[in-house]
Amino acid sequence: MAAQPAIVLVHGFWGGAAHWAKVIGELHALGYDSLHAVELPLTSLADDAERTRKMVRQVDGPVVLVGHSYGGAVITEAGDLPNVTGLVYIAAFAPDAGESPGGISEEMPPAAFGNIVPDSDGYLWIAQDKFHESFAQDLPAEEALVMAVTQKAPPASTFGDSVTAPAWRVKPCWYQVSLNDNMIHPESQRRMAQRMNPRKTVELDAGHASLASQPRAVADLIADAAHAA
Repeated sequence: MAAQPAIVLVHGFWGGAAHWAKVIGELHALGYDSLHAVELPLTSLADDAERTRKMVRQVDGPVVLVGHSYGGAVITEAGDLPNVTGLVYIAAFAPDAGESPGGISEEMPPAAFGNIVPDSDGYLWIAQDKFHESFAQDLPAEEALVMAVTQKAPPASTFGDSVTAPAWRVKPCWYQVSLNDNMIHPESQRRMAQRMNPRKTVELDAGHASLASQPRAVADLIADAAHAA
């Protein structure tokens, strides 16, 4: 397995590296041993991209970068490193130059856009009593409750941070669309996927947390990218 690339997983808003738990298990079962999950500070796109670059630079060899949700913007910004051989987007933002996650959401508001609420310190949360229906409606209620209580809120300013030079314009890409996504509009996902001309697009009958509700299908797409690398 030494010839295989490393896989670096990047989470999105309202979660942490542990959101990849089931995908990590599936990838390990498929024989991938060099697995890494970034814990983003969620302070700004520049900070999050730099944290991701630092992890990629620790890898001696090729890397496949995988981003879920806002993590897609992060890998778009950080995927320019020479050892990054592929980008995989899991129900994720894939902004072009000058675009931001917030701007993309405003162009085509998702169903749960109104369930994002600010606190007095300027952080944005998914209302706990709306988390299940918003983020993870295809997961058991207890699992969604844990996600809701442990969610990691970003500052509102992060939504407006724009990408500078999108790596998907120069790197091979793969995209997974969640057809029942209430956090990023499915048609917005399709539009972002189409313009990057991915090697493969997979559409899943899933909510936003497809990495948790359909981890094997997500792992299979990542493995496809790793095999191509």
